Amino acid sequence: MKEINFDQLQEKIYTETLDNGLKVVILPKRGFSKTFVTFTTKYGSIDRTFKPHGKDEFITVPDGIAHFLEHKMFEKEDGDVFQKFSLNGASANAYTTFGRTAYLFSATNKLKENTKVLLDFVQQPYFTKQTVDKEKGIIAQEITMYDDQPDWRLYFGTIENLYENHPVKIDIAGTVESIQDITAEHLYTCYETFYHPSNMLLFIVGAVKPEEMMAFVKEDQAKKSFDKPQAIERQFPSESKEVDVPGRTLTMDVSKPKLNIGMKCTETDLQGQEMLETELSANLVLDSLFGRTSAFYEKANAEGLVDESFSYEFSMEEGYGFAMVGSDTDEPERLEELIRHTIKDAKTNWPVQEEDLDRMRRKKIGQFMRSLNSIEFIANQYTRYDFNNMNLFDVVPTLEKLSMDKLKQAFATFSDDSSYTIFKVLPPKTQ
Repeated sequence: MKEINFDQLQEKIYTETLDNGLKVVILPKRGFSKTFVTFTTKYGSIDRTFKPHGKDEFITVPDGIAHFLEHKMFEKEDGDVFQKFSLNGASANAYTTFGRTAYLFSATNKLKENTKVLLDFVQQPYFTKQTVDKEKGIIAQEITMYDDQPDWRLYFGTIENLYENHPVKIDIAGTVESIQDITAEHLYTCYETFYHPSNMLLFIVGAVKPEEMMAFVKEDQAKKSFDKPQAIERQFPSESKEVDVPGRTLTMDVSKPKLNIGMKCTETDLQGQEMLETELSANLVLDSLFGRTSAFYEKANAEGLVDESFSYEFSMEEGYGFAMVGSDTDEPERLEELIRHTIKDAKTNWPVQEEDLDRMRRKKIGQFMRSLNSIEFIANQYTRYDFNNMNLFDVVPTLEKLSMDKLKQAFATFSDDSSYTIFKVLPPKTQ
């Protein structure tokens, strides 16, 4: 077991990669009574075309299958897994993103018992035609529910506009039509390919004794048999740097128009430290341009162009990335014009000075340090960073070293005129 110290943050992690390929990371936190455990596979909704375990040809599976598989993992021949966690006083959950699927629980006691339940149910799949067919109706209702949520449609509609071919444009849950094609055989194929321990990470944070817990996990895994690790081959379609659809409007039952501007990243092959620097730099630039103390926000707020729903974000993963800015607004055209002007003006009148950069760095570092008081934040973020060859605890030293040139470089990745798209959700009367 390897011990890694992060002296600046006063944190220490213990990590080991087991014989079956499973990476285990343990972070003890003093003063916490609760422990949070995540068991995550590097497999998400975008992983639709791949070579199955032991096969030589690529296949494409129905959209939404990673999310469908997440649902089905909780149902076993001997009952529902949630009940087992509940009997041990634990709260369990799971989620699927574009690039990973996580199973998790939090508890204040019976850590080993609950970890055993987590490892066992994720590593013992059980799918039948009957249970799969039953789940289709449940997930179809979930998809329909999200289709009726304007903010969800705004978010995914923007991504759909940005991308022509990349599967990030497909809703994580798929469509009502696509999930009808999912079979138990599909689920087993995806499970056997992506749920091998070598493609997974077990992260434990909170009131835990590292040596004792690592020994427990190693003993549990040694009793189980797995195929030899095999490199996973994924395939993604080529994607233009330009947006697919420059603008689109959707009519829904909303009281106020909703506007979202999406900006597609032109650099999408970043990994590791380079991705971390770009991500942090892009967020600092967005803070400068659209934060609550920015000239944009002061003007937009004073003129009533934005309300409390106003937000902006930057998202980057392997193979794709985008920035978004939007708000509910009574004047979507004026807000769109102001956002566009803000981006365009920054190209010629760079808004960040050295003293601004120092101030923004300190603010971000402070926010990050406060977030480390949440073991839920640490557990959910650590794996995402690790899967992209980054380390969550490198955030502070990386922020401290960011240069003005790096901020300009990051800004350039999403500020090209051809990378913009507009998505509006309008009330029927404004159409």
